[in-house]
Amino acid sequence: MDVLQMAVVIGIIMLIAKPLGHYLYSVFSNVPNRTDKLFGRVEAVIYSVIGLKNRQGMTWKKYALSFITLNFILVAISYVLLRLQSGLPLNPNGISSMEPTLVLNTVISFMTNTNLQHYSGETGLTYFAQMAVITMMMFTSAATGFSVAVAFVRGITSKGGTLGNFFEDFVKAHTRIFFPLAIVITLLLVALQVPQTLSPTLTVTTLTGAVQHIAIGPIASLESIKHLGTNGGGFFGANSAHPFENPNPLTNVIEILSMWALPAALPFMYGRFAKSSKQGWVIFSAMMALFLIFLTISYTAEKSGNPLIATLGIDASQGSMEGKEVRFGIAQSALFTTVTTAATTGSVNSMHDTLTPLGGLVPLAQMMLNVVFGGKGVGLVNMLMYAMLTVFICGLMVGRTPEFLGRKIEPREMKLIAITILVHPFIILAPTAVAFLTDLGQGAISNSGFHGITQVLYEYTSSAANNGSGFEGLADNTPFWNITTGLVMFFGRYMSMIALLAVAGSLSRKQWVPETIGTFRTDNSLFAVMLMGVVILIGALTFLPVIVTGPIAEFLTIR
Repeated sequence: MDVLQMAVVIGIIMLIAKPLGHYLYSVFSNVPNRTDKLFGRVEAVIYSVIGLKNRQGMTWKKYALSFITLNFILVAISYVLLRLQSGLPLNPNGISSMEPTLVLNTVISFMTNTNLQHYSGETGLTYFAQMAVITMMMFTSAATGFSVAVAFVRGITSKGGTLGNFFEDFVKAHTRIFFPLAIVITLLLVALQVPQTLSPTLTVTTLTGAVQHIAIGPIASLESIKHLGTNGGGFFGANSAHPFENPNPLTNVIEILSMWALPAALPFMYGRFAKSSKQGWVIFSAMMALFLIFLTISYTAEKSGNPLIATLGIDASQGSMEGKEVRFGIAQSALFTTVTTAATTGSVNSMHDTLTPLGGLVPLAQMMLNVVFGGKGVGLVNMLMYAMLTVFICGLMVGRTPEFLGRKIEPREMKLIAITILVHPFIILAPTAVAFLTDLGQGAISNSGFHGITQVLYEYTSSAANNGSGFEGLADNTPFWNITTGLVMFFGRYMSMIALLAVAGSLSRKQWVPETIGTFRTDNSLFAVMLMGVVILIGALTFLPVIVTGPIAEFLTIR
């Protein structure tokens, strides 16, 4: 039954990914199509209001400057609103304003599509802040990531030297993708008993006469874009383990599909841009194969449980249910855990801190690789980066010309790709080392030994991958953690985006090279296998030493 549950969800994704990818292509190809009749008039009004009359293509530098400037403005507005939230409307519970470093961490977190929370949503934010700040940034950060991914794909697949117009892509991402889907998912969740209200916290008397305060609010609307935008975070501190956010197995499946569908569709959109469906299938197959490997490890580890429990005379035949909701069980918990870190969403329906060592290794490893589907465009762009690296390495090894989609891969592109690959581990490992070397960092660790190492490593890995899930147990709401994770989230988001846009800009200006017998093929199963090998090899060389000191060492101690 467990395997069947997971197989059904995977089967649904396999069915919807390709047609959804074709729809994404129709949205961003800028070729007239039937969707223009439905959305064109609304978009025309928006373009008129923002003064976007001539939607000319942009160079990579102008595209990067445009999205960075917009993000900076939104961060500034959000910072002010959170600092003043106690005096703004829709605060029936009398919630006070946030501490400055926590505000800084929060606005960076949500604008970088990370949604790392060093606060508990139901007690830390007003209804106004949840809707006007947090939900707003969930839409805009997702649309930004989507736009950059589309620009990157245009750059490596088309001629002309421009990557499209950022503001046009940004508007279309909202009007044709996120708004319509978010409305549908919100209505589904409301129908399945997820609250959507502006009423204050409920005060009730229990059967034993005790008084209990039950937080409610506009939950369903936040949940929809939280998953569709691969944002993560949560209205409640318990996230999607809370029964108001995720009340039953059906809502659990809806949330899994919501955060997985768009990332799974992007490879097929890329295939349409490349005018080769095989190219899309190669990328999708590599992602899905890696995903299935990690899902198998996660489910097997949690189903096997902790062998030390059995030595205490406790029945461990049901596996490790610590930190999991009974209404989901091990199968839906393992699947949710694997999907949320594969799609860099960060939403959780079980506490990752309580996973078995190998079960906890799965989300950690996926965030370190950051190519298994990924969030809004992150996984696709990173996987294409590895595809270029694979072509370059294999070309040197076998004497084939290092070309990708008809363009030569030369030193300029490889230098930018190398920077992107090196930045990711650096902004994870350097702050992790600093945390262990300072009292400010060590004071937050709640577990000694190997598990404590994993706690710190997970926090910075989640920040760098713009995932946002937490290993929990870490006392991270301090100036040290707010500032350091804020910096890691910032660099993890923008340095890689800018470097890869530069790669796309460089390739877009190159002359097309006709395919010859010496061209290394990138549209067959052999290339998919080699691509996976390069991803795993680089990931292992980069992160294996630190993983050994954390989850692997912990696994060996209980065996």
